Amino acid sequence: MAKQNDFYRRFSRNWSGLVGLVFLILLTAVALAADKLYPGSPLQMAGQPMIWPFSDAAFPLGTDRLGRDLAAQLAHGARISLMIGLSATVFALLLGLLVGSLAGYFRGWVDSIVMRFCDLVATVPPFLLALVIVAVLGPSTLKVALAIGVSSWPPIARIVRAECLALREREFVLAAVTAGMSDLRIVLTQVLPNAMTPVIVMSSILVASAILNESSLAFLGFTDPNTVSWGIVIGNGKSELRTAWYIVMLPGFVILLTVLALNQVNDALNDALNPQLKDR
Repeated sequence: MAKQNDFYRRFSRNWSGLVGLVFLILLTAVALAADKLYPGSPLQMAGQPMIWPFSDAAFPLGTDRLGRDLAAQLAHGARISLMIGLSATVFALLLGLLVGSLAGYFRGWVDSIVMRFCDLVATVPPFLLALVIVAVLGPSTLKVALAIGVSSWPPIARIVRAECLALREREFVLAAVTAGMSDLRIVLTQVLPNAMTPVIVMSSILVASAILNESSLAFLGFTDPNTVSWGIVIGNGKSELRTAWYIVMLPGFVILLTVLALNQVNDALNDALNPQLKDR
């Protein structure tokens, strides 16, 4: 309990992290309530085409070239973009934790083989690898999340490996070995729980990167055209960039705020979880 109170106290010191957290909570609430706020499909025509923002009370953020409500698209798009960001992060965490724990705990030839594979994957830019995977598997929400997750796990694997190498020689791990615990149980109950602090901090960065990668894939047309995400809205508005730049600017601004909020939360988590900052 004392550690939890200390964590909350240090996290609350970072006002920018608190602002970012509040923004993310509000954004999640809008995404969850999108069906009630804007019933029906956000892809259906709702009014006159190319209504500029704040010029019609019925469409506060305006409409696109097909007369679709931009506010509805942004609200429904938040659900898809956040879902892909979180799902891709979960995929990356699962792969990174598995690979990093194997390499760091067993060491030796297992470490060499696993980390050479990690280096091989890391030589390919994550976005390019995700683009190739989506092109092969096909554009769907689940496949896009899987592709981004598969291309994002090497940094997590390296962090977990380093933590496992350090924790493997600690007294409580040696005591667990002496007590006859299996390697799997030691990794799951003794090593990984104590290696999660940098992983938790890294998770918010992974979510931000996944949202940016999904937006880039959607802009290029490598996502499900039957869904709405922020990247798809930007892609749909690129042909009217000179005459109706607000169609691209609005979702781009939302993406900017979301990534900025995630970065601020990441900084606040790093300050709160880093033991070296306890007495500052």
